[in-house]
Amino acid sequence: MKSFIKYISDIFSGVASLLKGMRVTGKYFFSPRAIVTQQYPENRHKKGKKKLEMFDRFKGEVIMPHSENNQHKCTACGICENNCPNGTIEVISVMNIGEDGKKKRALDKHIYRLSMCSFCALCVKTCPSKALAFSQEFEHAVFDRKKLIKILNKPGSTLMKGIE
Repeated sequence: MKSFIKYISDIFSGVASLLKGMRVTGKYFFSPRAIVTQQYPENRHKKGKKKLEMFDRFKGEVIMPHSENNQHKCTACGICENNCPNGTIEVISVMNIGEDGKKKRALDKHIYRLSMCSFCALCVKTCPSKALAFSQEFEHAVFDRKKLIKILNKPGSTLMKGIE
């Protein structure tokens, strides 16, 4: 008898939970407030509308911001490369002799393979110098897979002063 009562109470509990969830869904269905769905190709270039912008938390491709003097914050420490679960990032560094005569590591190439990226954000979160960020770019369709391999540091760029 106890198991039958527990069975019936479990059924009522399940139905109550279902109705609670359906109430939230029904509220948005019958009285939508702010619609968060982006109508992608339609609102991309409509007349009188601004260009489609993604939300602040959107994770597009990984970029390395540069200043107007073509300087970046990457110290070539390789932490982003070590934390990437897919091997998406490859940091190639060179050893230079600094002004004080000591050997210093300098960034040669910061290679990012967009086709392998899972957008987990581990590289951006673990970078000690905050050299990496996510862009708002979301259109990545290409015919040649080689175009998905990107060099993040710009040609001739140098390390910002004060970053070590």
